[in-house]
Amino acid sequence: MSFPQNTGHATPFPRLSILLHWVMAVLIIVMLFVGLVMAHDSTIHYAGLFTLHRTVGFLLLLLVVIRLVNRFANHTPALPMDMPGPMKLAAHFSHILLYGFMIALPLVGWAMLSAGGYPITLWGGCHIPPLMGFHPHLWGVLRCLHSLLAYGLILLILAHIGAALLHGIIRRDGVMGSMLGR
Repeated sequence: MSFPQNTGHATPFPRLSILLHWVMAVLIIVMLFVGLVMAHDSTIHYAGLFTLHRTVGFLLLLLVVIRLVNRFANHTPALPMDMPGPMKLAAHFSHILLYGFMIALPLVGWAMLSAGGYPITLWGGCHIPPLMGFHPHLWGVLRCLHSLLAYGLILLILAHIGAALLHGIIRRDGVMGSMLGR
């Protein structure tokens, strides 16, 4: 199967969309890395990593809400006309999944801490109210779910990067450039 060598230029995303995309991309990668370190190594730095993880997780939840409002308020550039239908469907479905994971992960983390009876204190001493009361069994279920969602998000991110590279290197259809502001 050969792809067209379209060097056309897609319409760029709005500047705020690009900024939110890249800021969240960096924060999510940091979060996933910190989460993996926390899950596999309880060193003397665990408390600091835990505070960082909670704080950035809550920040990401706020940013995804802003990002969704921005996405509905601003026009998203159309996919290339010559892009096959199944690829367009996969693109739309993968974005829905990405948003779902970006919302679910911090909410499940928040619920998990609440069910475990852990105070949710962010940097600067800001306290976030619990979503529910103490429930040890539910804490265990939510902890497992939080981990599974994190691994699922890692796979989605790898697919997203792969798709971006497909558009940027093979198809050269301007899709990758639209999120780079070109």
